[in-house]
Amino acid sequence: MITTLDGTSLRSAGLPGGTSLYELHVPQLRNRYYLVSGPGSRAMEAFPEIVGFPCYTALLDEIVDSFRFLLSNGLGEDIDIFTILRGGLNYPLEEAAFRCGMRVRNMHFVSCERVAENHVIKGLRIKYDKIYTTRNRVLAVGDILATGDTFRYCFEHLMRKFLQEGGSIRRIIFFTIGGTRAFRLMEDLSAKLRAMFAGFEGIDCFFFEGAFTVYEDNGVSGINHPDIDFGWKGGVVTPEFRRFIVQDNPEALLEKCIIYDGGARRYQLPVHFDEVLEYWEGILKRADRIDVRALLEEKLGYAGPVEFEDWLDITHLRGIKDLEPLWAAEQALLQSNIDLKDLAGRRIESINNLKQQYEKE
Repeated sequence: MITTLDGTSLRSAGLPGGTSLYELHVPQLRNRYYLVSGPGSRAMEAFPEIVGFPCYTALLDEIVDSFRFLLSNGLGEDIDIFTILRGGLNYPLEEAAFRCGMRVRNMHFVSCERVAENHVIKGLRIKYDKIYTTRNRVLAVGDILATGDTFRYCFEHLMRKFLQEGGSIRRIIFFTIGGTRAFRLMEDLSAKLRAMFAGFEGIDCFFFEGAFTVYEDNGVSGINHPDIDFGWKGGVVTPEFRRFIVQDNPEALLEKCIIYDGGARRYQLPVHFDEVLEYWEGILKRADRIDVRALLEEKLGYAGPVEFEDWLDITHLRGIKDLEPLWAAEQALLQSNIDLKDLAGRRIESINNLKQQYEKE
């Protein structure tokens, strides 16, 4: 298991338009890893108010630009799409491929459910699948990935089907709002795929806005859920997303995590808003006992203040130009005297007003 990103470096791919793409080099890893940032993904990961169809379209331009990057670097124009019927439905892969002139030959899917009790995952089960096995396929996949257990379970199911029925997989393109556990998962899967299918070329893994980490405990607030909620500490977050939060929307830093459950936020909106309210009501109840400085440090991913050179190493952004203003803004934010009661009260009022629009009659 990869527990540190020491030695990681970023290189800008210099895409045109509003999308930023970074090639992420992690020592000793064989696959290709990228961070992609755009207006849509930044807004969706900052604001739980973005729900329904907009949380599908939010990722479209970024996926289109990522596909075009791959096409310009030797990817063929035929792909298959593999969908895990939960968070994976929020990834507009088919529409993005169409806009790039790519032919989607097959659409595979599995229906997978997490069996959970009190926010603790007890197991997984696949209820139904539709998989068409052919030779030499490039598979595009989108999914939210925290621990990676669901993705691994579903993808290994697909791999077995391809192997048993005489198909083969040549390459994987994986888009994720996900965490650093994806590195080990992708490396393990690619090793299995190389053993199964001669000529397997590897995995292109795209992280939207950052390779985040998951909480190991309930956090400073006592509310976060281990192995489910995402954070910045120990991960690598795009400078664009850090600016969007720290300089433009600093209160968004104190949201529960950078994304609430993707499936509920598109298909079960009242459930999504209940989860958001549960967090902010918990903050309101605990506000007098929460150390605001410690909470800010937890959300930024380091204890401060820190010098600029140390900050570059902590954030894994060394090599990216013109970051001094961002560093200074983060140091200033650490000194903020935020009224958690006031903030929680405003967030509860706002979410309740929005939730009413989606309540069942």
